[in-house]
Amino acid sequence: MEAKDIKIMTADESHIKYVDTILKTIEDAAKVRGTGIAKRNPEYVKQKMLEGKAVIALYGDEFAGFSYIETWGNNRQYVTTSGLIVPEKFRGLGIARRIKHTTFSLARKRWPDAKIFSLTSGAAVMKLNTALGYLPVTFADLTDDEDFWKGCQGCVNYDVLQRTGRKYCICTGMLFDPKEKMCIESAKRELKKDEQSHVIAKILSHLKHNK
Repeated sequence: MEAKDIKIMTADESHIKYVDTILKTIEDAAKVRGTGIAKRNPEYVKQKMLEGKAVIALYGDEFAGFSYIETWGNNRQYVTTSGLIVPEKFRGLGIARRIKHTTFSLARKRWPDAKIFSLTSGAAVMKLNTALGYLPVTFADLTDDEDFWKGCQGCVNYDVLQRTGRKYCICTGMLFDPKEKMCIESAKRELKKDEQSHVIAKILSHLKHNK
């Protein structure tokens, strides 16, 4: 199995059959890590797929990764890319990075003026966010939409968030502001790497098949 064998795509109705597998993978990861992954119900994930707000990775017909997008605020001025998960079997192939880049690009295309934010306790996700131009911020800089914060109720650390008056938790808040030049330049550099990697992969594949 090689990275090029994993296909990344916007999820749709045809991928609803993977919902239970996605939720089980998220639940198992939360148990192992003990931190930072809020549970979601099947209908919620299904709805993200039907709305074109989810990205899925497949190895043939086998589930290999997932993430979804949600919008917040009356004018959708905030967007999150959340629930990034890759089964243990497929880790180490750069799938998380590809999914993150795909959800980020999709969010930028559909809501170009929105601030994109992330709450995460995972070092790998923080690294991906930083490469795309996200900056660490306080929770006060994130959306005040109550529905977003209710989503944290499914996390094992929700009591910490409550005790601190929603000022901080185990997760780190990170924000991409489209009005910040530094954020834009970082995102351009990182996404450019994807284009270069794609070209190199095509060249290597061509050489391999013409030996």
